[in-house]
Amino acid sequence: MSQRMILNETSWFGRGAIQNLVTEISRRGFSKALIVSDKGLVKCGVVEKITALLNAAGKAWALYDRVVPNPGIAVVKEGVEAFRNSGADYLIAIGGGSPQDTSKAIGIIINNPQFSDVRSLEGFAQTSRPSVPIIAIPTTAGTAAEVTINYVITDEENQRKFVCIDPHDIPQVAIIDADLMDAMPARLKASTGIDALTHAIEGYITLGAWALTDALHLKAIELISASLRESVTGNTQATEQMALAQYVAGMGFSNVGLGLVHGMAHPLGAFYDTPHGVANAVLLPWVMEWNADYTGEKYRDIARVMGIADAVSLPLDKVRKLAVEAIRQLNRDVGIPATLCELGMVEEDIPALTQAAFADVCTSGNPRLATPEAIETLYRDAWLG
Repeated sequence: MSQRMILNETSWFGRGAIQNLVTEISRRGFSKALIVSDKGLVKCGVVEKITALLNAAGKAWALYDRVVPNPGIAVVKEGVEAFRNSGADYLIAIGGGSPQDTSKAIGIIINNPQFSDVRSLEGFAQTSRPSVPIIAIPTTAGTAAEVTINYVITDEENQRKFVCIDPHDIPQVAIIDADLMDAMPARLKASTGIDALTHAIEGYITLGAWALTDALHLKAIELISASLRESVTGNTQATEQMALAQYVAGMGFSNVGLGLVHGMAHPLGAFYDTPHGVANAVLLPWVMEWNADYTGEKYRDIARVMGIADAVSLPLDKVRKLAVEAIRQLNRDVGIPATLCELGMVEEDIPALTQAAFADVCTSGNPRLATPEAIETLYRDAWLG
């Protein structure tokens, strides 16, 4: 069976990597950027670090900074108009998953106007042309949106999130510079870090997993387990390791898919505007526990790279439990809430959440067949703990 890998044309890593931005712009012959970001990153000076480089090199740019967490259809449409009015010929996405996803949707619609109804991008959109060129500059160590062929948009009117999967949306250039991530609040480092861990674990056990992505996901799990706690406390070396780890996880899961954790997390974002990483973090151990008997020896591998003693020799049922408990302990150590109730989930919404999760494109990749009845039980278990 053939396997496909899609990655960025060029990626830069390490502290100071942002200094390569102007070189990439000049090499590609771009004229004017529309910078896509949010007001928080403008206010704290992160966007100015990039615009200063552009100004010093005489590179033209315009700014669209109205992206919000869990960006919706209205934000995308406004961004499309901003691009058309700016005279730009490429995009610079600065921020976490929200600006990155918004940029992908803008870039796809500009070059594929037949998809101007944003909802038509859901699933495997049959676009004919690559996105407007995107240079992706992440400021969080979690989503890996800079290296994936996926993006998520919120349909506020229908209270749902939908996943778009399109090889045409991947950024041409990704610049992963931990200097832009050090100022993240501890809570954001924690939630985005567990988001990256969820990507790695779900990508490792998903139905589409294969040897190359397995290697990437195991390395990501190892790096995150070793670095996340220290990154949350402000250790800059650990934050640099997290920046790399989340990208490595993205290289894998983008090409093989995810599973039920993401399928259940997306409705929480749509219903309650729950931060995606936090929703994933709370759900991850519950879904891992439920999936355990359908994962072969893979939890043993997860336990081994997480540093669990005797993971190679322990009975499989024991090591599976230890792997799940290691995730719960990591959540506790970095301050993740224990239950969905703490995130504001309402019991009366569980049937509607269940239907949304069952229909989510990520759910089909889960190693264990997820029925609506099973999903509802998992929501109830994670609701009160």
